[in-house]
Amino acid sequence: MRDVYVLAVGMTTFGKYPELGIKELSARAVTEVLVDAALDPTAIEAAWFANAGWGMATGQHCIRGQVALAPLGIEEIPVMNVENACAGGSSAFHGAFLGIAAGAYDVALAVGAEKSFVPAGGDPEARRRGFESFIAGTDVEVTQAFLERIRAEAEQRRADLEARGEVKKGGGEARSPFMDLYSMAARGHIERYGTTQRQLAVIAAKNHRHGALNPHAQYRMAMTADEVLDDRLVSWPLTRSMCAPTGDGAAAAVLVAGDRLAPLDRSRAVRVRASVLASGRLSAGGGHLVPPAQRAYEAAGVDPDDVDVAEVHDATAFGELAQTERLGFCAEGQGGPYAESGATSLGGARPVNPSGGLECRGHPIAATGLAQITEIVTQLRGEAGDRQVPGARLGLIENGGGFIGTGEAAVSIHVLEAPPGRSGPRSARPVAGDHR
Repeated sequence: MRDVYVLAVGMTTFGKYPELGIKELSARAVTEVLVDAALDPTAIEAAWFANAGWGMATGQHCIRGQVALAPLGIEEIPVMNVENACAGGSSAFHGAFLGIAAGAYDVALAVGAEKSFVPAGGDPEARRRGFESFIAGTDVEVTQAFLERIRAEAEQRRADLEARGEVKKGGGEARSPFMDLYSMAARGHIERYGTTQRQLAVIAAKNHRHGALNPHAQYRMAMTADEVLDDRLVSWPLTRSMCAPTGDGAAAAVLVAGDRLAPLDRSRAVRVRASVLASGRLSAGGGHLVPPAQRAYEAAGVDPDDVDVAEVHDATAFGELAQTERLGFCAEGQGGPYAESGATSLGGARPVNPSGGLECRGHPIAATGLAQITEIVTQLRGEAGDRQVPGARLGLIENGGGFIGTGEAAVSIHVLEAPPGRSGPRSARPVAGDHR
């Protein structure tokens, strides 16, 4: 297989754009990535286009990529349409990677675009469809009864805590059903390992500090752990500030074969050391026989200690905690203390979600994976400004999508390497626990 590099990245600022459609959002991200690559659209030989909800919202179920890209002059080439829930963007990237690595193409485009925001004062039917559409990322036949059960458990737990005066009254508003799934997992972790709600608040507050430094983030306000805890309860133990918002946006990347890189391109091109895509399991409790992270580390020839910076799928603060354990950054059950040590903050041993993560950068479903890739590429180029991780040479992206059984339906992990000479020595970074 040939070496594959990320030549360019681009994204919109994530947010709430009721006046913009998928075509307009895609155009903004693709324009950004083509400028970053200094490429004409005709140089693109194949494209992968990810989207989850366009069909449910407007009826555009088919040929979404062709519809979005043709007005931009990207025509005639193969366009592969990708639908893989929240892992759609990273799945599109994986497809482009494979196309180049296999020698079928020299230059490929991956795009993810999504609209998930529905104005509160808008069409109530559209708002209801918006929340119910999240269930499409699960086995719909079995999900409804399951959600009713875990919602009842969460509400009973919240009522018990309210009665003891340990939490404020509130919550119960319309929300994505995935928040209930995450809250159930968080409660299990709390019971098994003694994880605390404050540790989740520490993670969310860290991401709010990071997001405040990111001009592409949907939410750019710093918060303390106390402010996170005092926010409206969504589904115990998760408060609103611990959860990713709905929003709109698009992100894109241009990938190129290593043997086709021009000399000048090599100063900013980021090598793809590994790209892994896996599905969940119904059997064996939903666990993987070979964890996707292990497959990615083996393909890249590295281990968790080699990773300098990571973007992980934190649809909630608990999602980040769980992923730091699964990726081997800390021991199982130690995600809470690991976050409290400051290791995952900017200035810590291994910053996680310097973009602000899904909680603050935002989570337009199919755009998320490529936004994560955009952040890591920016970090490895040394172009992240106030949120730059000093000495970042190896970056990891973990992006999950949907649920099957008790785990994620799709998991994608990429390991990227900085251009030669672009990053400083790792010794410039503080050791774990030294957070300032």
